[in-house]
Amino acid sequence: MNMKWLPFLCCAAFALGACSGTSPSNHYQIRQKVMAEKTSGKLKQKQMFITLKDQNGKKKGIARLMQTSEGVKITVEAIGLKPGMHGMHIHEIGKCVPPSFKSAGEHFNPFGKEHGFKNPKGPHAGDLPNVMADQNGNVQTTVFDQLVTLEKGKKNSLLDKNGSALIIHAGKDDYYSQPSGNSGSRVLCGKITS
Repeated sequence: MNMKWLPFLCCAAFALGACSGTSPSNHYQIRQKVMAEKTSGKLKQKQMFITLKDQNGKKKGIARLMQTSEGVKITVEAIGLKPGMHGMHIHEIGKCVPPSFKSAGEHFNPFGKEHGFKNPKGPHAGDLPNVMADQNGNVQTTVFDQLVTLEKGKKNSLLDKNGSALIIHAGKDDYYSQPSGNSGSRVLCGKITS
C-alpha cells in the first residue's frame, strides 16, 4: 500500500468512529456502559433507567436519569415517532396507562409556575426542551433539568409518593401556551418511580 494515503485513511477511520452513535434500536448499550462504570467504581451519582412505552403498551425506548450537581441529566433514546420536533415533559404522577396516558396527570409543578420557557411566569419544573426525531422517527438526546431532583424528601423530587412520568408528545411545544405548550397527545410514557 502506498504510505502517502495512510494519514487520510486514519482520518477517515476516526471520522467514521466519531459519527457512529448508539442506535436507538439498540438502546441498551447505554445501560451496559453504565453498569460497567458502576462495577469499576467510577460512577457515584444516583441514577435510574425507565422504559418508554407507546399508546399500545409496546416498548419504544429507554431513558437514563442521573442526579448531578446541575440537576437531573436525562438521556433519551426512542424509536417509532413521527419525524420532526416533539414536546417532552415530566408529569406529576408515575402512572402510564395507555392509550392516552392521562393517568400521569399534569406537568410536574411543585413551585406553582405557569408553563413555558418563554413565559415570564414559568416554567414548570417538568418543562423540558423539545426533542427532534430524525427521518426514521428515532430520537437520541440528552437534556438537563435544573429544577428537579432524584433525592427523596425534597419538594421538587421526582421520587415523591406519587412518583412522576416522562412523556413525549405528538407535536412541538411552543414554550408558552397553557397548560402544555400546544404539544398535542401523549405518545410515549415512562414511569419514574423508586
